[in-house]
Amino acid sequence: MDRTLIIGTRGSELALWQANFVKDSLAAINVNAELKIIKTQGDRILNLSFDKLEGKGFFTKELEEELLAGTIDIAVHSHKDLPTENPPGLVIAAVSEREDPAELLIILKDCVDVRQKLSVKYGGMVGTSSNRRRAQLLAVRPDLEIDDLRGNVPTRIGKLRDEDYDAIMLAKAGVTRLGIDLSEFHVEELTPTELIPAPAQGVLAIQIRQSDADLYQTLQALHHADVAEALAVERNVLKLFGGGCHLPLGVYCRKDDGKFQVFTSKADTGEGFPDRLFLEADTTVGLAEKVVARFDKSRKMPAKVFISREVFENSYFRKALEKNNIEVEARSLIRTVAVITRLDPFILRNTDWIFFTSKNAVEYFFKLKPQLPKKVKFGVMGSGSEDALRRNGYFAEYTGEGTDTTDVAAEFAKLANGTTVTFPGAASPMRSIHQGLSADTKIIDLPVYETVLEEQVAPSGADVLVFTSPSNVDAYFADNLLDPHQKIIAIGKSTGKKFEDMGVPYVLPFSPDEIGLAEAVFGITLNS
Repeated sequence: MDRTLIIGTRGSELALWQANFVKDSLAAINVNAELKIIKTQGDRILNLSFDKLEGKGFFTKELEEELLAGTIDIAVHSHKDLPTENPPGLVIAAVSEREDPAELLIILKDCVDVRQKLSVKYGGMVGTSSNRRRAQLLAVRPDLEIDDLRGNVPTRIGKLRDEDYDAIMLAKAGVTRLGIDLSEFHVEELTPTELIPAPAQGVLAIQIRQSDADLYQTLQALHHADVAEALAVERNVLKLFGGGCHLPLGVYCRKDDGKFQVFTSKADTGEGFPDRLFLEADTTVGLAEKVVARFDKSRKMPAKVFISREVFENSYFRKALEKNNIEVEARSLIRTVAVITRLDPFILRNTDWIFFTSKNAVEYFFKLKPQLPKKVKFGVMGSGSEDALRRNGYFAEYTGEGTDTTDVAAEFAKLANGTTVTFPGAASPMRSIHQGLSADTKIIDLPVYETVLEEQVAPSGADVLVFTSPSNVDAYFADNLLDPHQKIIAIGKSTGKKFEDMGVPYVLPFSPDEIGLAEAVFGITLNS
C-alpha cells in the first residue's frame, strides 16, 4: 500500500497507546500511518455517569463520522466501547490479540482488611461508573458504597491517590498497556470468571470504510480470527439483550480444551442482584441464543433446591436463588469433629507452604492456635477456603480455581515443588493435590478433623439436589432413592464420580463455591 494512512483516535493516554500500537503493527508490514486526535462526547462530558449520557457510542461516534467523511482511513477503538451494529458503510476489518480481561480492585493500603472478601474495609467507598461492576461487587460485598468515577486511567488513579475513594476498579488491560506502577496500593486481581468483564474487554477494534477493499485485505495481517470468534458470541449476547455501556451485563467467552465456555452476569440495575450463568458447548453456532434463552424467566425453573450443607441467610447462594423465587432446603448430612486438641509447635517449624483443600480444614487448623513460621505461604482450593483463611487474618498466595484438582495440582506444583508443604485436613484425605508434587517435595499430612455420617437421613422432595462432598452422597443414598424428576449438581469431580458409579447424570459447576453453585442452578431448566 503506497499511501500514508490516517488513524483516528481519542486523545487519552490509553487511546494514544492503542493507536500507536496499530501504527507500529502497520509499520511492521511496511504500511505508513499517522495519527489524528478526535474528541468524543465521552471525553467532553465528565460529570455524568455512563447511564446518564444519551444515545450509544459516546466514545466512538465522532471517529465513525470522520471515517464516513473520508478525513481518516482507520478508527482505533476499545472494542467494548463499540455499539453492536456498525453504522452503514463501516466495518470492523481486524481485531487485536486479547489482553487479559481481568479487573483490578486497587485499594489504598490503609483501607485494606484481608478479613473481608476482596480486602476492602467494611463499608468502604469504591469508585466505578460501570453498572456491570457495581452489580457484581454489591452481590458479594453489599456493605460497600459505590460512587461514580470518570476520567482516563491516570486521572482515576490520581483520584484514588487523593483519597477521594477507598478503592477503585479498572480493567487490567489499560493498566498493563500503560505500564502503570501500582506498588503504592494494595491490588486484588479478579479473574474474568470471578467478576465477568464487559463484552470484548481487552480487545482493540480496527474500523474502516466498507468500500475500502484494498485496506481490508491489508489489515488481515493484523487480524486474530480466534479472538473474533469468541467476541462474536459476547457481542451477540449484548445485541440480543439490546444493551449498551449502561447495561449491567458481563459476558466472557473463551475456548478451553476444545470447548467454548461462556460466563454471563446480568442484573436489572446497577444495584440489582445479578443472575449468573455458565455454559459450555462444542461450537459457537447458536451459543449466544442459548445463553439469552436461559435468562427467559418464563422457562420452567426449579421451585426448590436441596443442598447438603448449612447455608447462611445472607449468603450469595441463598440470595441468588431466592431472587428467582427458588426455595432453599439446606441441611448437612455429615458432622465434623476435631481429631486433635493441641498442635506440636515443631511440626510447622520448617514449613514453606500450608495448603487447605476445604474451609473445614482452615477452621479446625486455626482453632489449634498454630505457631506459624514468619515466611510461610498459604494455598487454598476454591474461594470458600480462601474466605475462611481471610476470616482468620491471612491471605492466600495461591487459590486453585475450578473443579479439576489435577489442574490445580499442576499449577500449585510450579510454586511449591522442592519445598515443604503441610496439608491440614481430614483424617482420610483424598491426596489429589499431593500427587501433583515432585518427589523432592516434603509433604506433611496433618489430620485436624474427621467426618461422621448422619444416620437415617430424611429424603428431600426438591427439584434439584446439590451434593457438596462424596460423604454427603454416601449419607443420603444409604437411606434414600433418587426420584426420576430430580436433577443432581455435584461439587468436585470426586463427588461426581459417585454419581458416575451409580449411573446417574449430574451437573458439575465451573467453580466449587457459592457463585458456581448459583450459576449451575440458574442454568437448569426442568422438563415441562
